[in-house]
Amino acid sequence: MDPAIHGEVGGEDAIRSAMRHRLRNAVINVVPVFGFTLSFAFTHRIDVALALALAAGAAVCVYRAARREPVWGALGALGLVCVAGALAAGTGQATSFFLPSLLLHAVMAVVSAVMLLLGWPPMGVVVGLITKEGTGWRRCRVRRRAFTRGNLVVLAGNLKMLAIQIPLFLSGRTVALGAVDVLGPIAIALSALLGWRVYRRVLGGHRCGSHDRMTVAADPTIQVEPLPVGDPQRRGARYTDASTRA
Repeated sequence: MDPAIHGEVGGEDAIRSAMRHRLRNAVINVVPVFGFTLSFAFTHRIDVALALALAAGAAVCVYRAARREPVWGALGALGLVCVAGALAAGTGQATSFFLPSLLLHAVMAVVSAVMLLLGWPPMGVVVGLITKEGTGWRRCRVRRRAFTRGNLVVLAGNLKMLAIQIPLFLSGRTVALGAVDVLGPIAIALSALLGWRVYRRVLGGHRCGSHDRMTVAADPTIQVEPLPVGDPQRRGARYTDASTRA
């Protein structure tokens, strides 16, 4: 695929569609967390809250299966709920239910920071997978810088979420922690949208495919000299430096 896919309508549409799809799936996957938080807020009983959370997780799987959608994401969310429920039941602390999610967000923040330092912003990797471009964006210094700056916004949003969640977890405020966890997908989606806007702003009107030709046209010392008429490659052109010919 053309490295300038980020400037094409098809690439933009694919990215927007993927963002909407992932936000929708994330909202659906937090239904068990919402059920746990709501039931615990009214009953203050871990067993009742866990039963409702597991029932909600199973309902999400059935819902996706009925719509003929991939259920792997829902099964993963249900598995996470089972692990969280086991921790809450084993420790007798309702806040332990949110420990796997908290650890997952922390690991994602660390991995994202490391990838940024290594020159592999996760935003670029994800966009490359969505547009089928792969890692072609890394050949363009402008796009690497744009993806890095956009990803810094996403990372800042993730760190902000952790800064809110960790004190709530340590203070044992289960309902508040659950509310933050339920609103997490929306906050992450907003940070991703803002990061994408930063990427587009940094990118400006740059197009990888036409960058070299634009450079040649803008430099008055570079002239295009056609090949001789008898040359079989007469359709090509040879760049010569006018300053060296003078």
